[in-house]
Amino acid sequence: MVDVINVSKQYGSKYVVENVSVSIPKGKITSFIGPNGAGKSTLLSMISRLISADEGEILIEGKRLDQCKSKDLAKQISILKQSNNISIRLTIRELVSFGRFPYSQGRLTKEDWKFVDEAIDYMELKDIENKYLDQLSGGQKQRAYIAMVIAQNTDYILLDEPLNNLDMKHSVQIMKVLRRLTQEMGKTVIIVIHDINFASTYSDYIVALKNGKVVKAGTTDEIISSPVLKEVYDMNIQIHEFNCQKFCMVFN
Repeated sequence: MVDVINVSKQYGSKYVVENVSVSIPKGKITSFIGPNGAGKSTLLSMISRLISADEGEILIEGKRLDQCKSKDLAKQISILKQSNNISIRLTIRELVSFGRFPYSQGRLTKEDWKFVDEAIDYMELKDIENKYLDQLSGGQKQRAYIAMVIAQNTDYILLDEPLNNLDMKHSVQIMKVLRRLTQEMGKTVIIVIHDINFASTYSDYIVALKNGKVVKAGTTDEIISSPVLKEVYDMNIQIHEFNCQKFCMVFN
């Protein structure tokens, strides 16, 4: 479990995240939702220790994040940010092998390559593993980056807007993969996501943020309701159910 306790982050006089406390359940998909500027990505970055909190503390499995050694933390938490600009030309297999760096320090063993091959198979990329990243579609490239994260073999997987610039078909594929990671491999997945329909369909737990603060955190049924979403987004959002799934329609 990840426990965020009274965490704040500010730039100058402006709080980007202010006094946030939330517990993220293990082995589930937790989504951070909210409008632009809500502090979602900043909170995710603090949980991964890409940036430090100015106040408060973050615990992973009961241990303070700031007391973990970087090498050990990289075996426990993996993160995929929105922009992944790699200047060198890589194949899918080469990219995925980067996920083994915390273990191999660049000198991959047979066991490392086993994890690489399993991740490639898991993301159904075997037939194109030798293609270069600049030859891939957006969906294929995103699957390759997620394969790299899978190869890292961490208990916690953090993804910042993994559906960004993907069409509906590829978005569904990615979310189904994340669901499988929790159900088949026991991973804990934490994502920043803008599409509340995808959040409502695939999340187990949702943290709704606004202006750097938590409006409400709870199960999907608790958060995907018209009153909560209206408070978060400042607009009328009606909830409809179809085949036991909730879908949101926005009305100004």
